[in-house]
Amino acid sequence: MDSRLTQFAALNQKDKAPAYLSLVSEILARQNQSLIAPDLHTLVETVVQDAGIVVGRQVLSELVRNLGTRSISDHNLRKRVVEETLSTLQPRIVSYEEQVNSLRFQLADLLETEEEWSEAARVLMGISSRSLPDEEKFRVNIRIVRLLLEDEDSVQAETYYNRAASLSNSTSDRVTQLQFKLCQARISDYARKFLEAAMRYHELSWLAEIDEEERKEMLSAAVTCAVLAPAGPNRSRVLASLYRDERSADLPSYNILSKMFLDHILRPAEIRTFEERLRPHQLARIAISSNDQLASTIDDDDFAEPSTSTRRGPSTVLDRAVMEHNLLASSKIYNNITFRGLGALLDLAPGAAETMARKMIEQGRLKGSIDQVDKLIWFDAAREEDDAQGKAGGLGDVEQTNEDTGAPFTKRWDLQIRMTAANVETIVQHLAEKGLVQQPAVTA
Repeated sequence: MDSRLTQFAALNQKDKAPAYLSLVSEILARQNQSLIAPDLHTLVETVVQDAGIVVGRQVLSELVRNLGTRSISDHNLRKRVVEETLSTLQPRIVSYEEQVNSLRFQLADLLETEEEWSEAARVLMGISSRSLPDEEKFRVNIRIVRLLLEDEDSVQAETYYNRAASLSNSTSDRVTQLQFKLCQARISDYARKFLEAAMRYHELSWLAEIDEEERKEMLSAAVTCAVLAPAGPNRSRVLASLYRDERSADLPSYNILSKMFLDHILRPAEIRTFEERLRPHQLARIAISSNDQLASTIDDDDFAEPSTSTRRGPSTVLDRAVMEHNLLASSKIYNNITFRGLGALLDLAPGAAETMARKMIEQGRLKGSIDQVDKLIWFDAAREEDDAQGKAGGLGDVEQTNEDTGAPFTKRWDLQIRMTAANVETIVQHLAEKGLVQQPAVTA
């Protein structure tokens, strides 16, 4: 091998390229594969140092092309050759930028096959983007994001997602755009922007270009994110959209979805079943701020009651979502509730229960007021029905003319009587249509 390379070095410049190219083909065609890697390494070093840039680019381009067409069938041998060639060319990337980029793409493919997601992403991060068009840069960044998310590295993935977002208008390729939208949903999911993630997942679950099984997974992810989202009107609209999706009934999480949409209080056994299906980042623990800890100690005298909880706040994302939901659901049941009663319902200390209610009222997610003298939380009796039950839920606008009695409790009582009478009338009509109720005879 060394003697032949010495002969090639003495050739004229125009004769060197054919000589080196023939040697590349000869080495790749050898039956004894144990010598392929060292001989190619020696050849690459010689070409880079002695052959000149023009000849070097021709020879290395041919070698990279052969490696890309799987001229070496053995996976480990091909990976070794690519890595050694890349390490030789990397210091001279200014002269061999195109060849280095091609080798990095090949090495990333090999690592992805081995499910070495982070290593593959790091290889792609080293690609020089100076000569790449914007569309190719966009694809590379999206691929890096997808690889990093496979290893749950959401922080670094968000950095490359932001780079991709600035180039999102550079391509009209439908597949690439769908991959970008999926990255959007997953980044929102990892960043705990669960409401935004739920809407994006649900949107993707309707696209016919995506495989049916993957669409079902996205619908399931949308339900999970909607459950974990902060309780309030915005989440109620998303829950309504998912609840009325016919496909949701086949999901394992449909039970908790229906209970949240119908404002039913969730029990610990139901939560444990749902928790088993969550991903690690959705089980992240949350810290209680010092202000909240201080506020939750106000009612420490209530700990004399043996049944009073000592918890100062939710411990996980799911814990917080369930507590906020149960608080919102209790506002549909009770006119008011004591701090201690709400704490017993949420398994929190009375002061911590008050703190959670106060935050939700401040943020506009719960309508009510707090009486700290009597230690009562009053829920707004004059509140409107949630938008999710009306326009966003698909039931349309319902106009009701309410008599102004001047008393909020009287209004609420009248509304309950009106709704009960309407429901009874609907049931009687349904039974009459089936012949199960006989109409009374009318006598003159």
